[in-house]
Amino acid sequence: MSLGDVTGRLQGKTAIVCGAGQTPGDTIGNGKAIALLFARAGARVLCVDRDAARAGSTAAEIHAEGGAAQPFAADVSQPDEADAIAEAAVDAFGPPDVLVNNVGIGERGDGPPHKLTEEAFDHTLQVNLKGAWLVTKAVMPGMLERRAGAIVNISSLASIAGGFQMAYEVSKAGMNRMTLSVAMAGAKRGVRCNAITPGLMDTPMAIRGISAMRGIPEDDLRRERAARVPMGFMGNGWDTAHAALFLASDEARFITGAILPVDGGGSARIG
Repeated sequence: MSLGDVTGRLQGKTAIVCGAGQTPGDTIGNGKAIALLFARAGARVLCVDRDAARAGSTAAEIHAEGGAAQPFAADVSQPDEADAIAEAAVDAFGPPDVLVNNVGIGERGDGPPHKLTEEAFDHTLQVNLKGAWLVTKAVMPGMLERRAGAIVNISSLASIAGGFQMAYEVSKAGMNRMTLSVAMAGAKRGVRCNAITPGLMDTPMAIRGISAMRGIPEDDLRRERAARVPMGFMGNGWDTAHAALFLASDEARFITGAILPVDGGGSARIG
């Protein structure tokens, strides 16, 4: 469950949440948590996912809570589909006020530089970095014209730490730099852009995917990951969602170009 009353914090706003579908698992993912929380805060949410059924499931949960949502299936790494996302938001709810770029993949061919495959490198950057840029490019002109908008990029602690998944790390480091570029391009015309760097999180994509890849029980992986967090426990999708809500809201009106760690102290650890 999310914590606190968020009613009205995004009232009347239209939000696009990319990656709003839910990877199967026992916990909630970042995208679904963001979509649900934004709707509870009063936003009309376009729930975007490559998997139409998953996008529809998130939108259905929002409807069940009395919120406004529309599912939309799209592959953000394809320019025409990125443009279609912006158009779908306008058609469903009006010009978008908020964009959340939450799509991220990890490829089996990823690894340290000497083991990373060219295919995994190209595909990871195409989806994680180019996809975020393509949707931003589709949405940003309207925000600039209206002189208002908030873009939130979901990056990763891996953008500044790691060493064993070069393609993923580089894609998220690129997203951090893109965040600053977008922030400076939009600052004079009312468009803010910030990023969140989640650390070790208890999300279905992380736990189910890594446990399957390593062949270890999910609960064993959870204990192992929690022990690596300075605060002693992992975060979850709601932690990412509350940070995204703040950055998307007018409460953060004087914040742009920020890279916000949501990592239990992971990025503060040295050595």
